[in-house]
Amino acid sequence: MINFLDISYLQSGNEKQKQAYQLLTEHQIMEKLAAFTPVLAGTIPINIDIESSDLDIICYMQDKTAFTKTLTDLFQNEKGFKITENPGFQSIKANFFIVDFEFEIFGQAIPATQQNAYRHMLIEHRILLERGEIFRQEIIRLKNKGIKTEPAFAQLLGLKGDPYEALLGLE
Repeated sequence: MINFLDISYLQSGNEKQKQAYQLLTEHQIMEKLAAFTPVLAGTIPINIDIESSDLDIICYMQDKTAFTKTLTDLFQNEKGFKITENPGFQSIKANFFIVDFEFEIFGQAIPATQQNAYRHMLIEHRILLERGEIFRQEIIRLKNKGIKTEPAFAQLLGLKGDPYEALLGLE
């Protein structure tokens, strides 16, 4: 099993994973966010990314004001920087570009390894290992048609109801 808490696994991955590793290390993104225990989540770590996929970094935000200030101080000069708050999820999100990569840094008052994004990624990774390359390609095909990751998994697995909750049921 890949240790998703240490981005060094990206070094031996596909071309996009290697580029992501180089960018993350060159710009010391994880180190700059270390106070918030950042974890790279989403589709790039598990090799189901598409052209428009971003680098999703989830963080443990214990103090909303401090997290927002840190993101602003660190990334406000990056292309397309914007920061938003989602009261429903009690979260802060920053979006911006470095080189050709779009970043989404998401903070919630829940440890990163307990956040749904991380939990979904682990479940999806396990399913990809079990189901193989044809299944992985089918997920990518659906994503290229505009279907989000969790709904694509739910569709192929025949899961009913809310796809995000249904996937968590497979934990």
